[in-house]
Amino acid sequence: QVQLVESGGGLVQPGGSLSLSCAASGSIFSANVMGWYRQPPGKEREVVATIAHNGRTNYADSVKGRFTISRDNAKNTVSLQMNSLKPEDTAVYYCYLFALRNYWGQGTQVTVSS
Repeated sequence: QVQLVESGGGLVQPGGSLSLSCAASGSIFSANVMGWYRQPPGKEREVVATIAHNGRTNYADSVKGRFTISRDNAKNTVSLQMNSLKPEDTAVYYCYLFALRNYWGQGTQVTVSS
C-alpha cells in the first residue's frame, strides 16, 4: 500500500514564499514520476509541476520561473519551492505519484492573501 504524506502550506502574503514536501512510503516502482497538482476554489485540479525519476521536470506555464520542484530518490520524497506567490496560486495542493498507477496525497491548503 503506497501512502503520500504532505507537509507545508499555509497562509502567505503576495510575493512571499512557501515550501511543500511529500514523502511516499510503501512498495514503490522505481521508474516513477512524482509531482504536484492543485485545485483552486471552484476550479478543476490542474498540474503544477512533475519530476521523473531521472530528474526531468515539467512545469505549468503559470508557475515557470517561480516554482522549483525537486526530489530525493533515496528517500522517495518530492518538494516544491514556491516563490513570488500570487493570489491566484491559492489552492489545495496535492502530492502526486505515478508508479504503475496514480497515487494522491490528502492535500494541503495554500492561501496567498494580504
